[in-house]
Amino acid sequence: MTAQDSVALTGHVTRLSVALASALVLSKGLAWIASGSVGLLASLGDSALDLVAALTTFFAVRYAAAPPDAEHRFGHGKAEAFASLMQAGLVFASAAVITQEAIGHILHPHPVESELFGILVLIVSSIAVGGLVWQQSRVLSQTGSVAIHGDRAHYLADLVCNGAALIGLAGAMIFREPRIDAVAGLVVAGWLVWGAINVFRDASAQLMDKELEEQDRQTILRLAGDDPQIRGVHQLRSRASGPFVHLQMHMELDPTLTLDEAHRIVVAAERRILAHFPAADILIHPDPDGRAEPHGGAFPEVYTPAPDPVRADVEGDGPSA
Repeated sequence: MTAQDSVALTGHVTRLSVALASALVLSKGLAWIASGSVGLLASLGDSALDLVAALTTFFAVRYAAAPPDAEHRFGHGKAEAFASLMQAGLVFASAAVITQEAIGHILHPHPVESELFGILVLIVSSIAVGGLVWQQSRVLSQTGSVAIHGDRAHYLADLVCNGAALIGLAGAMIFREPRIDAVAGLVVAGWLVWGAINVFRDASAQLMDKELEEQDRQTILRLAGDDPQIRGVHQLRSRASGPFVHLQMHMELDPTLTLDEAHRIVVAAERRILAHFPAADILIHPDPDGRAEPHGGAFPEVYTPAPDPVRADVEGDGPSA
């Protein structure tokens, strides 16, 4: 999938997210005003945050896909991670407010009214949210967008909120015990905190330039070294940035090759990688095999010539073997 395809998919699903969040806030707000349910208030609070998060994601994925400019030579991809951090913070805040409200209703219970109306709203919204989560999961599997991951976490939490609110409303209606509704609100708050922690972890990994998954790294090394003229690949560094991945590595070549020949080999390797990672930004440094001096600036390589100068193995990062 190309970067343009990824942007189109994420753009479509973020529009759906904003539209659905707006509808949910309106319907749940009316239902909460009619019923006074804490569980419904928790679900409303989560949907309101979904709307804020959806709007944030809507703009973040578009900004992240913008091409590099004079001030951002590596692009704007990390805007997605910043958006996810904001989403996590909003969820933590929502959980705190819901917990406070729920504890207050446990200590000082208030009767719940218009339960059937609230139940109907929750059932309809759950069906709509389930459809959006399915769409988001499809897009996430194809793009790996951390912003879509954060947005989906909100809506998964919304499904849990709806389920807890349904249990609370049904319990309050059947047993005439409003504390059941308040306890449901506490359950929702706990789920929100757990979801926020996961979103925070993923966003932080991208902001801290965590390496790609080991399976992806091995695939990159295999593709880069898939040429008998390449004697080794080492010092692979990788990181994700929104819809893009940035890769750099050192490639060991026959020192007698001309610059044109070495360039042709490197370009061919880049094309092999791009066929599997079309949104990759790739930088390959050719090393004269057996003659390279240690180099690399702040993160230098330690180059140790192999005893057999004619080899075609693909090595991992770290010292060259």
